[in-house]
This record gives sequence, C-alpha cells and structure tokens, in this order.
Amino acid sequence: MGEQHTVKFPQEVIDEYAALGVDLPALFSAGHLGARMGVQIVEASSDRVVGTMPVEGNTQPYGLLHGGASAVLAETIGSVGAMLHGGSSKIAVGVDLNCTHHRGVRSGLVTGVATPVHRGRTSATYEIAITDEDGKRVCSARLTCVLKDAPTH
Repeated sequence: MGEQHTVKFPQEVIDEYAALGVDLPALFSAGHLGARMGVQIVEASSDRVVGTMPVEGNTQPYGLLHGGASAVLAETIGSVGAMLHGGSSKIAVGVDLNCTHHRGVRSGLVTGVATPVHRGRTSATYEIAITDEDGKRVCSARLTCVLKDAPTH
C-alpha cells in the first residue's frame, strides 16, 4: 500500500520521546496489522488523532469495507491518542472497543478522527468517527484504554 507517510506529532512530544531514545513516529506507524491494512496516521496529538485506510484489500465477501477493518483503524488511532495523553511514562492498552457501522463503502479511502471523551490518570476514552471520501459517517466507535506504567529498562 505504497509510500510511507511520516506521522505528525507536536515537536515537544517528539523531543520528549527522543530524550528517552525513542523514535516516536517510527514507533507509531500503525503496527504490523495496521501496516498490512494500509493504515496511515496523518495527524497525532492527545486532543486529536487522524488516520486513513484504503477500502481496497479490506473488504468482506460482499465487497464492502469489513467491520473488523474499521475496528482496526479505530483502535489504532484511539490508542495513539491515549498513549500521547499518558505520556512517556505510561503505555496505553485497549480494554474496550465498540463499533457501530452505519453504511457500507466499496472503494476509496476512509478517514478516522479520534477525539477524547475522558482523559484520566489511569484510563482514557476516545470517540472515533470514520467517514468516507464524501464525508459521510461509515462507523462510530469508542475505545477505552488503561494507562499502565511503562516498563523500565
């Protein structure tokens, strides 16, 4: 699924992680599953994460975008938001994901936008709206992540 995109993070966040020896954009490409599905994170902060995914290659037998593919996009971008909220001392682990599928999509690119519903000390919840190229909502999702202490090396 072609060219690589650099994940956009605020410079102060990149600097914080770089000081710990972590290449944040490389860490949060989308992971192996996300990469296989063509997920690209194009904007990222704890306030808003935007990601895209092609429909092609991510369909079910009827030729529609697979609901599980929407779930992968939602969990990927919601987890990035939760991780950025938690900061470098925490890791975000998804514990609850729900998705409501509103309409089918047969082609093009879908875009997910994750925004916070709750950002606490030990958990973060993000709402994710996934839309088609015409801006019509395809899926509404909600992800809750537990924020755990990052392992020390």
